[in-house]
Amino acid sequence: MTTCVFVQLQCKPGKAYDVADRVYEREIASEIYSTSGEFDLLIKLYIPDGQDIGHFINNNILGIDGISRSLTTMTFKAF
Repeated sequence: MTTCVFVQLQCKPGKAYDVADRVYEREIASEIYSTSGEFDLLIKLYIPDGQDIGHFINNNILGIDGISRSLTTMTFKAF
């Protein structure tokens, strides 16, 4: 079982493609999108059951150089 989580990233100017490449290289994202608006990237993750979501995101994404802000949205049920 897994938990689906969406992470939006605001990147430093000129760093969105570099950040997206680093996330892709880690092979943890189901999908990665560039977006318009306040955030530059939208990442869909499936976190394995038993893993702390905050630690997973902090250890695997937020340490990437070029990220200035993040917003995590947890999901509960698909319709």
